[in-house]
Amino acid sequence: MTAHTRPEALTPRPEELTPQEAREIFRKGGSSPTAGWCASHTQVNLITVPADWAYDVLLFCQRNPKPCPVLDVTEPGSFSTALAAGADLRTDVPRYRVWEHGRLVDEPCDVIDVWRKDLVTFLIGCSFTFEAALTDAGIPMRHVDQGRNVAMYRTSRQCRPAGRMRGRLVVSMRPVPADLVGVATRISAMMPSVHGSPIHAGDPGALGIEDLARPDFGDPVDAQPGDVPVFWACGVTPQAALMASRPPFAITHAPGYMLITDARDTDYRLV
Repeated sequence: MTAHTRPEALTPRPEELTPQEAREIFRKGGSSPTAGWCASHTQVNLITVPADWAYDVLLFCQRNPKPCPVLDVTEPGSFSTALAAGADLRTDVPRYRVWEHGRLVDEPCDVIDVWRKDLVTFLIGCSFTFEAALTDAGIPMRHVDQGRNVAMYRTSRQCRPAGRMRGRLVVSMRPVPADLVGVATRISAMMPSVHGSPIHAGDPGALGIEDLARPDFGDPVDAQPGDVPVFWACGVTPQAALMASRPPFAITHAPGYMLITDARDTDYRLV
């Protein structure tokens, strides 16, 4: 399968699957961006590093909580998480990236062959988590409607460095009808553990983004007349920091290809 298999090629209605059913598809080699999958269930970013880099990553996330909200951290060598019963972190992400000294060396559908006993995994909140709430409020998700991965961009804003970790903020962008930007802001602000409210709406140049048609990660998304580009802090930020900081080895999810957990989106919504 290609890196951009459409969801309907794997299953007719991915939004109706249980997380366990979706993970089974991915464990068997299916690969698709996961926006719109398993409605109302939380998706997470995956960052795996050798134990001697784990404190640097943890400190980086603590200092940059908006793009890097940590939902779970594993013990060294463990490939399970309390967020998803029976999940295997080596196989249940639809597409991984393997890095050596900041260089992408592989983009496989499982990482069993390169897994090590010293690896620590960070599971980081994802903005896909609040998309169901936005949809319920009548806000269209253009990338889901168009069968595309969400568009993600490196910005000109530097994150606060931590130890050996440094890098620029990455954002995800969703075109939102102008009269619904306030609604989108209010709803996502109620979910601070999965990036919360947008960091910017409107002119992408204010973030140092030159061309919305050329995202750094994901796919370009077609806006409709009256849409405003709205930008949220993105969990690909620590992945970009790994690229810049060049640890000797790391594993991440491919941007937009998330681990789908058993947790409910409402678990991360403020009452």
